[in-house]
Amino acid sequence: MTEMPLTVKRSLELLGIVLIGLVLVIGQDIIMPIIMAFFISIVLLPVFRFLRRKKVPEALAIILPILLLVIFVGLIIFFFSSQIALLVADFPQIKSNVNVHLKSVSAWIGRISDFSTTKQINFINEKSDDLLRMAGSAASGAAVTLSSIFVFVGLLPIYIYLMLFYKDILLRFIFMWFKPDHHPKVKEAIYETEAIIKNYLVGLLIQVTYMTILLGGILLLIGIKHALLIGVIFAILNLIPYVGALIGNIIGVLLTLTSSTELWPVITVLAVIAGVQFLDNNILMPRIVGSKVKINALFAILGVIIGGSIAGVSGMFLSMPIIAVLKIIFDRTEMFKQWGVLLGDERPDKSPMRFATFRKKVDVSTKPGVEKTKEKNTD
Repeated sequence: MTEMPLTVKRSLELLGIVLIGLVLVIGQDIIMPIIMAFFISIVLLPVFRFLRRKKVPEALAIILPILLLVIFVGLIIFFFSSQIALLVADFPQIKSNVNVHLKSVSAWIGRISDFSTTKQINFINEKSDDLLRMAGSAASGAAVTLSSIFVFVGLLPIYIYLMLFYKDILLRFIFMWFKPDHHPKVKEAIYETEAIIKNYLVGLLIQVTYMTILLGGILLLIGIKHALLIGVIFAILNLIPYVGALIGNIIGVLLTLTSSTELWPVITVLAVIAGVQFLDNNILMPRIVGSKVKINALFAILGVIIGGSIAGVSGMFLSMPIIAVLKIIFDRTEMFKQWGVLLGDERPDKSPMRFATFRKKVDVSTKPGVEKTKEKNTD
């Protein structure tokens, strides 16, 4: 059989990408909970293996980690809701502070332009009416959104249980896709994928914890109101690469403005966020995650934007681990090696325009699929 022309190969690759994107957009309500459950089940896998080594029955060894996860998520929701309750209790003071800021902005606009106070009031009233109409249309779909969230959360424990229970069937299915000669590469890719996902997600969990404590604790000591709420919001949004930190800064400034009529708390919040973020990006997070798969900034940002447009907030959070898994697969597949190079952060030492060596596909060194940690077979 003659080999297909290069243009046909590349056209089929691009067509495959478009079809995968189309399937994700159409079936996001079904696919995203499955992907989320897959990543969470990998994080819970060490606990499941530990319980099996202790002769715990398989069903109970799956249920116990899921219960621990539910309790942990419940504590996070309780903490977040208690901080929101404190914010709502301060609403009269917030309203008064906002009016002070609006008057200051109005006076400043009047000084630098011909936009009088009357025109500003009319403009605000018009935009307020527009916002109310938008809020009404958004509220009509709120019930559907809320129900979809409940379905998403309700299906997660079921998917996690079934993935852990049927993991050997899933592994056998993966191996049967490939020739026996390729099984060592497949085995190593599976182990590396598991390690990368565990390191990444557990690292993010640790990151949220220490950023909340550091940022919230420092702001609390300085005397910033709603310090813990600013800390937890920024820590969670910081999980979204590049974009989340910007949104977290904006929300931190807005919360500070609503709780004070002075400018120094805003400068303090921005300075503390910058300091904690520098410590996180350059010292703490690289040591905690320790991922061997590096994604370049361009495709990290594109992944966040595309993930958000396809599946909303969950797509933004899952974009990085999905890209990392794809890079592991691409690096070990002869047909898709160039895509692994495109996603990666390994810049060539010399320009490929002048040195032919840097135009070639380089084989990824693979081990014969030996597991990193020896574990007894208890299944």
